[in-house]
Amino acid sequence: MSTPSSDVLLERLMGLHPKLIDLSLDRMIRILAALGHPERALPPVVHIAGTNGKGSTVATMKAALIAAGYRVHAYTSPHLVRFHERVELDGQIIAEPALAALLEECEQANGGVPITFFEITTAAAFLGFSRTPADVLLMETGLGGRLDATNMIDKPLVTIITPVSLDHQQFLGDTLGAIAGEKAGIFKPGVLGIIGPQPAEALEAIERRAAAIGAPLLVAGRDFEVEHSDGDGFTLRDGDRHTRFPRPVLVGAHQPFNAATSIVALRRLQGFRVDDDAVARGLATARWPARLQKIESGALKERAGSDVELWLDGGHNPSAGEVLADMARTWNDRPLDLIVGMMNTKDPVGFVRPLAPLVRRARAVSIPGEKNTLPAEATLKVLAEAGVEAAESASVGAALDELKAAGSGPARVLICGSLYLAGRVLEENG
Repeated sequence: MSTPSSDVLLERLMGLHPKLIDLSLDRMIRILAALGHPERALPPVVHIAGTNGKGSTVATMKAALIAAGYRVHAYTSPHLVRFHERVELDGQIIAEPALAALLEECEQANGGVPITFFEITTAAAFLGFSRTPADVLLMETGLGGRLDATNMIDKPLVTIITPVSLDHQQFLGDTLGAIAGEKAGIFKPGVLGIIGPQPAEALEAIERRAAAIGAPLLVAGRDFEVEHSDGDGFTLRDGDRHTRFPRPVLVGAHQPFNAATSIVALRRLQGFRVDDDAVARGLATARWPARLQKIESGALKERAGSDVELWLDGGHNPSAGEVLADMARTWNDRPLDLIVGMMNTKDPVGFVRPLAPLVRRARAVSIPGEKNTLPAEATLKVLAEAGVEAAESASVGAALDELKAAGSGPARVLICGSLYLAGRVLEENG
């Protein structure tokens, strides 16, 4: 009997989801035992938690490690267009036959008992990573850290906490300290933690957790920092060592700070040698779609027109709004229009507020195919209350048409508010 497609299997696995989400590792312990403990046969792991910057940290480290000649697995989430994007085996997105076989094996091992979608697909990823040779696995948490399905590794090479902000409060807590404490749950005794730039409340919780279990830390702003950043590159102070690096290809004023965290971690990977030349090549080749991504071609770009510069970003929380606003302040050569679609689990007011003063006009959309989309009318209300000239559109394509009709001359359009929206945009753009 042939293996069903991954789409069929993923849909079936969705049905196993427990009625109530209780963050716990019990289900992971059970299924990994049934699978023969693949988590014990993984390549050395770099474990990464945080609210913003996890993906770009993975992308930079992966590109630098590959430039240095290493074989790299990567686990990220969510995906943009296809689930396969979450699992990279030796630098390549997992192939359909391999993914389908792994999912079917996990479905059978689970025996039909309740388990979350992320838990059972993480177990499938662990199986794939354990069976394909590689030198290192770069692994993002999905939600939080302490009780995240990925937190099954006894002794990673290093752990990393990227900037923490308010997000997923219904699961992680409603203060920065509570959320940071959950993310710091990936720390392990004696394993070095690399800490990206943090608000004071978050850093205090991170340091408290590290001290409690005996995890040494290197902290941005204290042990390392970006001393100078300009259009050509940035200078990293790492202890007493000062190194100049080229500007990251990933766009945004925040990217040198993400890159600094990545570089400090790369330099501390025991048994690995990633020299500054490999790092520079990694900075030049890292790819992380839908994070301040300029859309140069495709169906939606054609629809926008040649005089419209089209950008896409999946950021969805207040910190992401601030990062986009920082970028928008450098975009002073043409007016900025927004197309915004968000999930109803996010904070639209916090996201829109930093951007509002910089925007000429906006269009609100619902995210197609997402049951948890924030209705376009709700997004429109937030935009209007923030003082933005806005209207509701039936789709991203329709929004582009309307903005084109409303304006004249060169413009810049930023589609933003959700990774789920970004995925639909990339799919539609082709």
